[in-house]
Amino acid sequence: MNKFKIIIPIYVLLLVVTASCSDDDETSINNVDPPTAVTLVSPENNTVCNEGVTFSDTETDVLFEWEQAINASSYVLQIINLNDGTSRNISSTSMEYTIRILRGASYSWSVTSFVSGSNDSAKSAIWQFYNAGLPGENHPPFPAEGISPQAGSTVDEGSIALQWEASDIDNDIISYSIFLDTINPPQVEVGNTSNTSLGVAVSSGLIYYWKIVTTDEVGNASDSQVFQFRVN
Repeated sequence: MNKFKIIIPIYVLLLVVTASCSDDDETSINNVDPPTAVTLVSPENNTVCNEGVTFSDTETDVLFEWEQAINASSYVLQIINLNDGTSRNISSTSMEYTIRILRGASYSWSVTSFVSGSNDSAKSAIWQFYNAGLPGENHPPFPAEGISPQAGSTVDEGSIALQWEASDIDNDIISYSIFLDTINPPQVEVGNTSNTSLGVAVSSGLIYYWKIVTTDEVGNASDSQVFQFRVN
């Protein structure tokens, strides 16, 4: 009986110590301040990037730079080729990274901040640029961004206005072709306009998908991503 009297208190004490350590660890993690979002520096937004080191006729080495975020211990740089939709994610502990990318292509980029000991993160703004190609070429438009209806939102049936925004290095956009459909990707062209909005009619109980094809004066075109909304 004496053996049981000794073992039971020790076992209980171990449980208390273990619980205490777990609470301390959880408190330590919860006390880590979240990181802030970085400010992007270069390549600049909506510009032609001419500062890369030419590797070949088709590729350049481009330096991506951003300002240090408060409380951040590491970063993930995301680069998306807007021509084909491919993306790359690069981890870094510094505020710059050089990457070899294609010449004559449009890209978007952003940086996400992380801090050790926490699941918190913060994402920067998303910038886009055109990586310079061969001299004298015309630049294709950047893919348009849908403004309204917001992606994933719900609207009332009847007439609504599709709205978007787009930019082009050469400032020579001449038209937008709008595709709207109940299948994804949308196949039906519902209008072609030089404006950045278009009125359409939508029916109750359906999910709609839409995209914008932007065309410039020399025939360069870019497709936006597909946006989606639901009708009450």
